[in-house]
Amino acid sequence: MGNDKHFWLQQYDIPGMELPVDMGASNKVSSASIIEAFKLVQQGKIYDLDAGRWPGMSVHPVHPPFTLTTYRTARGAIVDQGGRETDDAFLSELMVSSMHAGAHIDALCHVTCGDENKWYGGRREADELGDHGANTSDGASLPPFLCRGVLIDIPTALGVEYLEAGHGIDWSQIESALTRQGVNIHTGDAVLLYTGFMQWWLQGQQKSAEYAGAGITVEAAQKLADLGVIVVGADTEGFEQLPSPDPKKYLPVHVELLINHGIHIIELAYLDQLAKDNIYEFLFVCSPLRIRGTTGSMVRPLAII
Repeated sequence: MGNDKHFWLQQYDIPGMELPVDMGASNKVSSASIIEAFKLVQQGKIYDLDAGRWPGMSVHPVHPPFTLTTYRTARGAIVDQGGRETDDAFLSELMVSSMHAGAHIDALCHVTCGDENKWYGGRREADELGDHGANTSDGASLPPFLCRGVLIDIPTALGVEYLEAGHGIDWSQIESALTRQGVNIHTGDAVLLYTGFMQWWLQGQQKSAEYAGAGITVEAAQKLADLGVIVVGADTEGFEQLPSPDPKKYLPVHVELLINHGIHIIELAYLDQLAKDNIYEFLFVCSPLRIRGTTGSMVRPLAII
């Protein structure tokens, strides 16, 4: 695993595109590990882990609302031109949103820490954040992920339908779920935590706020990092336990994973069908958009068995 160091950097040969300085934990990926992950596919069945996006969808209050409007219409073109000029026409749209609407992945610049607001690699916001977003560790440096995926079903392990708001998932609960499922975590894995929250998120902002906050503790995050995972995720909008049990730290798990270990975080993944079908091991595919300056990317992750 990771014998060809900076494997993903070799794929970024685009004229005028500067290579990312460091791509975090994703450097554990190698051509051999990708080939091994594809061996998990036996049925050719795809699970779509994206619930979609639409105007009026639930978006965490720290982000702008998702907005989409028609920008150009066939009728509008005819009116503007004073009549039809051609036999065909087209439509286009304008979308306004952060990259953190619906299923998305956090870039390594998404969270800062300390008086100087440093993100991953010790880079300071004052030095790296310009008028057009972050200049380092941004969305354009997000690699595609093709690796072994592991689902951890916490509610079933605890004998409940879903986790209550603010529930802290500690390492003992994760271990209990893994034992029940008969699955282990390997270096280079994508680990996805099922909490049952998505049923509430799909009902809108009010239900989301009422049931939000279940997530892992800092201790559990450290354990996952020690095991060598390259990306983690959940069906929640915060991934970690919220509000934080430490009143002096707003997002301690994000700091631990993004800043201290370079491990990307996926939020609002649709995991209900995987959990319902008891699918705990699969080929995980997630390809972020390469947009410069962003703090993350909308994604449409897939689990393939």
